[in-house]
Formats: sequence, structure tokens, C-alpha cells
Amino acid sequence: MSDPELAHDLDAAVQTRKELGSTYESELIESFLEKVEQRIDATVDKRVRRQVAEQQMVVARGGRPEGIRRSGSVLEGPAGAFALAVVSLVLAVPLSAIAAANLGLAGLVVCWGGIVGINACYTIGGSLRRPDHGD
Repeated sequence: MSDPELAHDLDAAVQTRKELGSTYESELIESFLEKVEQRIDATVDKRVRRQVAEQQMVVARGGRPEGIRRSGSVLEGPAGAFALAVVSLVLAVPLSAIAAANLGLAGLVVCWGGIVGINACYTIGGSLRRPDHGD
């Protein structure tokens, strides 16, 4: 684990689980997942702020942000893919926890199948909308 604070939190949760037994297992898992979700949210927020700042610099210099095109209300290009990735990551943690807690491994598989399916549909749809430059 690359984050020493998160590794420490995980170790503390495992040690607490060993001491308390399975009685408080779901509360310990929820608490740890909340910490992971907060860490992911902070990382995503930092990346989004950096990307927005970069795009604002481009606009301030009189340019047009790269890769942003509007087709109806769908954001395409790298910005749209980034937005979908952010939303997928932010929602994946709580959805995975809920699915695993309620249905176990089957729920987790269905949850991640939906996440992967949505991302795949976006990618396939984007490649179908792009004009073919091979001819």
C-alpha cells in the first residue's frame, strides 16, 4: 500500500477485528471504507482542480480548452472521459460496499459489471461518433 496513513488505518482495523471478533466487523469495514472514500475524493478533487486551473490558463491566454466539444448535452473528448472516470471512481466505493454487504460476491460482480458496462458503452459510443480518417 503506497499510503502509510491508510496502511496504518487498515492495520488498526484488522487488529481491532481480531480483538473484538466478528461482532463489529461490518462497522469496522464501513469505517475503513469511509476513510478510503475520503482519500479518493480528496485525490480526485485535487486532480479536477488542477485540470480546471490548466484549462482556465488556456482560456485566459486566448485559446480553447483542448478536447472539449459539445454535441447536444454530451461532453466528448478527454474532458468527458475524465468526468466519467471521476464519477465512476467516486461512486464505485460506496456502491461496492453496499452490493457486497447485501449480496456478497454476486452483488460485487453485478456492481462492477455495471460500472464497466457504462464505461464501455461510453467508449464504444465515442468511437462510433468519430469520423473515420482512414479513407
